[in-house]
Amino acid sequence: MTNAWALLDAGYSVTIISEKWASLDDRITSQIAGALWEYPPAVCGKHTDVISLRKSKKWCMTSYRVFERLQKLFPDQELPHHGIRMRMANFFFDHPVEEIPDELEKMLEIEASGIRGFKHDSTLVKQHAVNQKAGVVDSYQHLSPAIDTDAYMTWLRYILASKGAEFVTERISGDLLDQEDRLLAQYDAHAIIHATGLGGNELAGDESVYPLRGALIRVVNDGTKFPKVNEALVVAHDYAKRDDDGGIVFIVPRNDHTLILGGLAQPNMANLDLTLDSPEIRRMRERCNKFVPGLENAEYDPEAALVQGLRPFRGENVRVERELRQKSDGSSSRIIHSYGQGGAGFTLSFGCAGDVLSLLEELEAGKKPASMRSTA
Repeated sequence: MTNAWALLDAGYSVTIISEKWASLDDRITSQIAGALWEYPPAVCGKHTDVISLRKSKKWCMTSYRVFERLQKLFPDQELPHHGIRMRMANFFFDHPVEEIPDELEKMLEIEASGIRGFKHDSTLVKQHAVNQKAGVVDSYQHLSPAIDTDAYMTWLRYILASKGAEFVTERISGDLLDQEDRLLAQYDAHAIIHATGLGGNELAGDESVYPLRGALIRVVNDGTKFPKVNEALVVAHDYAKRDDDGGIVFIVPRNDHTLILGGLAQPNMANLDLTLDSPEIRRMRERCNKFVPGLENAEYDPEAALVQGLRPFRGENVRVERELRQKSDGSSSRIIHSYGQGGAGFTLSFGCAGDVLSLLEELEAGKKPASMRSTA
């Protein structure tokens, strides 16, 4: 959807094809996402090389500036509302940040980046009434876009429709390369932008794509059962230090009345069969309850107490590049890929969309496709 926005603003006609759309009755992955902007490597991020990490840092800062601008451009009374809030996000550590080289480097980059509201202060632990037995001793904070995904996805479709996008409800199966010419002719298109997340396994023939199952508990955050939480609280443990669930502490206001509790990170678990009584969900709730005293009294959101979804990860990092395989006649493909963003879809969205637009302009100019690594 963000790719479509970038292309529409550049003057392209865009048709968006999807099997499902955002709905409160049957939420899609983008609605289930934690949707707290994080500087990479994020709490639920993954990078296997420095090129991927460098690109993600550029992408995330583009998105940060766009989200910040969108909040200012569209006041609260606008309907439908975008659901974007600039909230203070607090990241906690079980050692002083200075003793964790990777986290220190990340923190210093955040401080130098111009991200608003940055402060490194170990007393943030006490200021936020964190349980002193939680084992965290240091913290920093900064303002981050935090997105009410139900509102945002509805608003995003509204914006795209107003810009002239066409929407087609359809499922496309099989490798896109094998049906590229047919699809281009069917939709009178000059290029195909492939951004299907886990669908990259089938549609791009990419066997490195895999799911990372996640879940969020939604509770009422109105200040009656526990002190209202207005800031994001995240324990930024290294992945190797997490429990068997890949669990983290992720406590984020979704909107003015809902608080989301997470998180869960289970690789190659594709079944969406978790319940509030599932052992890993009980442990997830217990982690959050222990972190902030009073959360154990929280009441479940009556509309959706538990949501779950599959983050689209990729063994070889995020892929934003043109199709490198040639068509059967030896010519270059007109497919552009953008998938594998994992748990950082919102954080990277506008940055990746900008690169997609650049790749489309290269394609239109007759340039040959090149690997992401060769253009880094």
